[in-house]
Amino acid sequence: MSIVDTPERRHLRELTRAFVIREVLPHLDGWERAGEVPRSLHATAAKLGLLGIGFPESVGGSGGDLLDSIIVTEELIRSGGSSGLVAALFTHGIALPHMVAAAGARSGGSLGGRLGGTASPVDDSLIERYVRPTLAGTMIGALAITEPDSGSDVAGIRTTARRDGDHYVVNGSKTYITSGHRADFVTTAVCTDFPGSGELTLLVIDKGLPGFTVGRRLEKLGWHCSDTAELSFVDVRVPVTNRIGAENTGFLAIMQHFAAERLSLATQAYATAQRCVELTVRWCRDRETFGRPLASRQLIRHRLAEMHTRAEAARSYVHEVATRVVAGEPVVTEVAMAKNVAVAACDQVVDQALQLHGGFGYLRDAEVERHYRDARILGIGGGTTEIMNEIIAKGMGL
Repeated sequence: MSIVDTPERRHLRELTRAFVIREVLPHLDGWERAGEVPRSLHATAAKLGLLGIGFPESVGGSGGDLLDSIIVTEELIRSGGSSGLVAALFTHGIALPHMVAAAGARSGGSLGGRLGGTASPVDDSLIERYVRPTLAGTMIGALAITEPDSGSDVAGIRTTARRDGDHYVVNGSKTYITSGHRADFVTTAVCTDFPGSGELTLLVIDKGLPGFTVGRRLEKLGWHCSDTAELSFVDVRVPVTNRIGAENTGFLAIMQHFAAERLSLATQAYATAQRCVELTVRWCRDRETFGRPLASRQLIRHRLAEMHTRAEAARSYVHEVATRVVAGEPVVTEVAMAKNVAVAACDQVVDQALQLHGGFGYLRDAEVERHYRDARILGIGGGTTEIMNEIIAKGMGL
């Protein structure tokens, strides 16, 4: 039996599929056009235990590990959801882990180890004020790292936080922030030295603080149901009690959680490819040209076979690497390879899927049209394909 195909994980798949069929499919097109998913969806997912998968019960989660999170992501897309829906509903997967790790929460589903030594009362208070309510579906969190002048260059962050008594005074801006409009709080990377020094600290900044402005809603090629925002900070006073871990440990904290984020994106990529294969096989069986089903033609069958092979190969490799991450192996290079392999498979499959759907595939009514648009971000988010190649080359000793 595969480690990702246990009875418990089969039940998790069934639970996720039922959630998508009942709570998502009747509304997804409307959410795409509205530009966001409703807050009530978070509460519903929390009641079912899906929102807390991968987080330890000691902080309000449902337990489980990275593999369980991958199962939920995979099944959500294969059941008819989308990677944009994953981004909108599970933004806490990148907003909360740093708090959980800093508090030293270490039970079955912990997403990270202890940072900065023994947990402090400050770290514990973050669990009560932000982690538990978010996993209960009553709050929404976002992660703010990217800036207008620094994308993949995390060390080049220029948003500053100057200590002033029991507060930090924050100045700067962030962009491309997933769930930035709906978020109640933002886990924010700030520079506690001169801008671009690389001395980073993570602060939890509440929406509504004076000087904190959420800018225009960014219109995107894909991920339409996932709201994206620009954020501005002008002399925003943030309590020191909202600091995650020790000062100047932010860069390490960010790096330590990139593996989970990149494997989530890799999962979204291969799951999107799998879903597009399923949709296209169905289409080619039903669609007739010149009196014969498309699937009766050898060229079409071979193209479908190649699409299926790419999707399944990517899935197998991502699962293998994720299993090694859960086991605690240092697989930074392999994580980068898994992301690139899955993204490349997805790019090829969604392109062929839309082509085989013909003119219908170009319409908003076609599910493959959504996947085609949504797939493009997967090679950019969490570190671009080019950055992944740099990591791989370094792992090769180049």
